Amino acid sequence: MTAPAPASRRGAPGAVRALLPADRLAVGWAAFTGRALAPYQAAVVRIGFALCFGGFLLREWPNRRVLYGDRAAWSVDLARQMLAGNHAFSLLVWSGDRWWFETVYTAAILVSALLLLGWRTRTMSVLFLVAVVSVQNRSVLLGDGGDNVVHLMAIYLAFTRCGQVWSLDARRRRLRPEQADGGPAGVRLWAAVGALLAWAQFSGIAKLGMLAPGVYSWSTVFWGFWLLAGVWWWLGRRDPLGEPRAVMDALGTMLHNCAMLVVAVEVCFIYATAGWYKIQGSLWQGGSALYFPLHLDYFNPWPGLSGLLAAHPVPVFLITYGTVMVQVSFPFLVFNRRIKNVLLVLMMVEHAAIAVMLGLPFFSLAMISADAVFLPTPFLQWLGERVVRAAAGVRAGSASGSRPSFEGHRDKPLSPSRPAPHTGLHAHGDGGGGAAPGPGQ
Repeated sequence: MTAPAPASRRGAPGAVRALLPADRLAVGWAAFTGRALAPYQAAVVRIGFALCFGGFLLREWPNRRVLYGDRAAWSVDLARQMLAGNHAFSLLVWSGDRWWFETVYTAAILVSALLLLGWRTRTMSVLFLVAVVSVQNRSVLLGDGGDNVVHLMAIYLAFTRCGQVWSLDARRRRLRPEQADGGPAGVRLWAAVGALLAWAQFSGIAKLGMLAPGVYSWSTVFWGFWLLAGVWWWLGRRDPLGEPRAVMDALGTMLHNCAMLVVAVEVCFIYATAGWYKIQGSLWQGGSALYFPLHLDYFNPWPGLSGLLAAHPVPVFLITYGTVMVQVSFPFLVFNRRIKNVLLVLMMVEHAAIAVMLGLPFFSLAMISADAVFLPTPFLQWLGERVVRAAAGVRAGSASGSRPSFEGHRDKPLSPSRPAPHTGLHAHGDGGGGAAPGPGQ
């Protein structure tokens, strides 16, 4: 429990600053164990990476078999040999048949869409991890830096409570609090996932080593997720106010907070390493590094626009040096709120320009989604309210368009039994309860 502040300081301006070190430690520990921090940032990361991976799979639908399927240059046998050596994991190497590939690929798109909507985020985040790892480990020679970021963030998301706000789970908890632990549908989903995991574990389909017992066993991770979700739900039914349930809630909250901290640190590492490697390059030192990608056909979706920028050396020089300075300084200036927000704007604008100028939309979306972990909560709340109001306006406009028109009958009053259409708009935020996810949630 939180240690109360001294009576003389309670309610006074700057009370938190006036706390003694022991009191600050107690307040911080209570927040770390009792409240899932950064719920809006976790929701943005969830939405961004689900959109990035699902959109990529949809874009590559015509080429899916050549990239990851039965027609891929990196054959199933080669993939199995590599995965056996590095102890990685992929569902796509369990069978070389086309039907198996099509099933896994389609399921990956469906899981991405459900995670984007926030439906049973506890389960979907783990399945999203399985989908990302399975697709990317199938053909290891494909992909770029954005795919590596998606890979890492998919792992971290599995340990977060990323559906507390802006999700169908939050909406269900608000409308049906009695189903906060997942309800009957959640239990059925939990049982179905357990049955699939048991089938993969004991039927022999995963005999290639990816789910075999051992030091590098992925089965330990998946079974651990599944069993902990079941124990949490059982304790909630047996003794929701008991000490074991409270301990599991605190552990889940701490795991979420640690995962969000790891996401933030990972973003700092990405920019720090990218910036320091750029400093060592002669082209970046000379300020001409941007000039050359603008003349490569592979990174030239808009030749006219690229040629226009490349023809002016001053903007090329400023953008090149500005990129290095922003990336190198970000890990050191992230603790200053005002400077951090300015750097975030610059980096997001830079990634948006990369998406347009160099034709790398999914790399840019992955980086913008990772950057969003540093966005201030008031801004995200304001943005969410605007989106809700815009959606309410669209729904109201569609509803009014379907009503019968009274044009040409202005001289006839409305019947008393038919009231005038109501035009008030009410925007309700996504409160999202703080309950930890249960089976299938």
